Amino acid sequence: MKTLVAFLFLGSLDLAWCNPEPGAFNIARTGEASESSVFDLSSPRNDAYKAIDSVKDTKWHNGFCSHTNNDHSPWWRLDMKQRYKVNTVVLTGRSDAAMERLMGAEVRIGNSPVNKNPVCGTVTQITDPTTTFSCNGMEGRYVSVVIPGRSEYLTICELEVYGDPMCQVCY
Repeated sequence: MKTLVAFLFLGSLDLAWCNPEPGAFNIARTGEASESSVFDLSSPRNDAYKAIDSVKDTKWHNGFCSHTNNDHSPWWRLDMKQRYKVNTVVLTGRSDAAMERLMGAEVRIGNSPVNKNPVCGTVTQITDPTTTFSCNGMEGRYVSVVIPGRSEYLTICELEVYGDPMCQVCY
């Protein structure tokens, strides 16, 4: 029992159970992405939609990642077009360089389009470019990734969202 409590307290057990089911639908694919700025406007390779294109290439130079300028509190936002109960968010950053830039990034979920929604989780390790967050049915239309309180580049190579639509008209 002590081991189970320790796993729950440290979050290890939660991380083991928060992966999406095989074949689950990635809600992000049907949404619309935006970001605080676009790095190198002369190249379309950095646009926000690159983070929801279903290509999990973590090498930025290959052209499949979003990338902002060095903004103060940079953000990236997904409008899912309707409200969902979000169970899992999978955030994938770069593996080729600058993984540390995502340290402290917050994943937020809610109904406000201004990135002030409740926090589902925060990036606390950068040993792997992919971080999975268990959001336990947080409700909202928007999923944002924000690096609060510092000037930084925000690069997202893929963001996946798994959950269930909210009942629009319940009988």
